[in-house]
Amino acid sequence: MSKLILAIDQGTTSSRAICFDEKHKIVGLGQQEFTQYYPKSGWVEHDPEEIWQSVIATCKQAVVQAEAAMADVAAIGITNQRETVVVWDKITGKPVYNAIVWQDRRTQKECLKLKKQGLEPRIRRKTGLLLDPYFSGTKLAWILNKVSGARKKAAKGDLLFGTIDSFLIWRLTGGKVHATDATNASRTLLFNIEQNDWDDELLNLFGIPRAMLPEVKDCADDFGVSDAAILGAQIPILGVAGDQHAAMIGQACFEKGMLKATFGTGCFALLNTGKDKVLSRNRLLTTIAYRLNGEVTYALEGSIFVAGAAVQWLRDGLKIIKNAAESGELALQADEAQDVYLVPAFVGLGAPYWDAEARGAIYGLTRNSGPAEIAKAALESVAFQAHDLLEAMHKDWKTDENDVVLRVDGGMVASDWTMQNLADILNAPVDRPVILETTALGAAWLAGMKAGLWGNMQAFSQGWEQQQRFEPLMDSALRKRKMNGWRKSVRSTLRVK
Repeated sequence: MSKLILAIDQGTTSSRAICFDEKHKIVGLGQQEFTQYYPKSGWVEHDPEEIWQSVIATCKQAVVQAEAAMADVAAIGITNQRETVVVWDKITGKPVYNAIVWQDRRTQKECLKLKKQGLEPRIRRKTGLLLDPYFSGTKLAWILNKVSGARKKAAKGDLLFGTIDSFLIWRLTGGKVHATDATNASRTLLFNIEQNDWDDELLNLFGIPRAMLPEVKDCADDFGVSDAAILGAQIPILGVAGDQHAAMIGQACFEKGMLKATFGTGCFALLNTGKDKVLSRNRLLTTIAYRLNGEVTYALEGSIFVAGAAVQWLRDGLKIIKNAAESGELALQADEAQDVYLVPAFVGLGAPYWDAEARGAIYGLTRNSGPAEIAKAALESVAFQAHDLLEAMHKDWKTDENDVVLRVDGGMVASDWTMQNLADILNAPVDRPVILETTALGAAWLAGMKAGLWGNMQAFSQGWEQQQRFEPLMDSALRKRKMNGWRKSVRSTLRVK
């Protein structure tokens, strides 16, 4: 009997595939980076064909490393970068344009126009989201309006839209299944999270034909079977969730009030609010945490656009480090007497500011400031932004701040320096799990549970293991001074006052 679960983790900068055994242990992994395209300032694109090839290659790598065959895989789970838009031809399967990435800001003017028309409150009530270029709706409308012949073909039913998960499902099943899950649908600006369906009023507002849209399923559901000609075996696809939702599941944050943050390219914090659809008064997002057996669990979310991307900037932009691991070592060499702040608004600022026009800035430089101080400022900016998110969450969701424990995952959490600094700035314990690949683990649990090979929610929760807890050690006066400096820097950076 096949017992391996293959999790496809299609991220912003790389595609990964991970094989888990029946004990939830990683037995095979493949990873491949792909090209980032920046055709204009604020524009970010991916080649969907390159993504597709990277997914197939990494799936094969993972299975080979597991010393198994595709026939040994019982089910596939998919997790993906959210909000990124692909439109492809229903007949040929070819994308009509590059994928427009969640970071892309090209539809900023359209969002501002809709805001001026007073439409944001109504959109927010239906979707839980704000009017921002971050989300899929305006990106999709841009493709239909700007790509020659696209709108006409869409109206005839010849084009399909999807976030990356939908595109992969369609390709894996040989074009037989056009579907998504509730978490990915909830990030499009087109999905009513209370009625759990595409919203006709919003579709009309953005000019999106309903025929383009995928069927919306539960996170653990039947998403079809992979074509044997593609992977070498027919494998059921049984789990799908957007990356941040999958990480929440992988962290076993199934109870109301549980909180996780993923520190990858960006940082995304989700607070489980159970059946309560909490509309934030502090510019956080209301989103579907997951939908299982037709029942929706909601979450409050704070989204930071630049976290690990700031470290990539140190490496690729400033070239002051050769790899990400060097950032913490360099930060340790910084002059403690200098208060240097980096506000990493390279693609605007996310929650709780939502200023698409803001751009990055460094404050507090002196003649003695150098690479070490800038590296430290980049790492500290992640903790400062996380503090802003959690502070907003505490205002929206009344909890005793002394009871808060943050479960963390993502590439940045491997750094002890970064995690200790995070605990210090948050003044709260930070728990790092044994399995850091929580996004893939969440997708794997959805598929494994649906296949009947992995335990239920309670059993999965009991199996979650902590690798290390970071307790806050920073003096309260120093924490206050640092946060005051950060807030002053952000105020100086904001364009939308």
